[in-house]
Amino acid sequence: MDNTSSIAADQLKTIIERIERLEEEKKAIADDIKDVYGEAKANGFDTKILRKIVAIRKKDHAERKEEEAIMELYLEALGMA
Repeated sequence: MDNTSSIAADQLKTIIERIERLEEEKKAIADDIKDVYGEAKANGFDTKILRKIVAIRKKDHAERKEEEAIMELYLEALGMA
């Protein structure tokens, strides 16, 4: 291999190793989150509702209000409101 190929191979290896480390960290964080939900469940909380609340809190206020309005419209159309 010439010098350019060697540098590219080194860069590629470094990138792959960084991705692998980040994937390991992501798995560790996912495991931690799972543990927290398990703790919540053990304390009597409904984890499905907690997950929905976490998802709602990620959205900005305007997006959330728009989704709520559409949901209400659909429920009314179905006679469920």
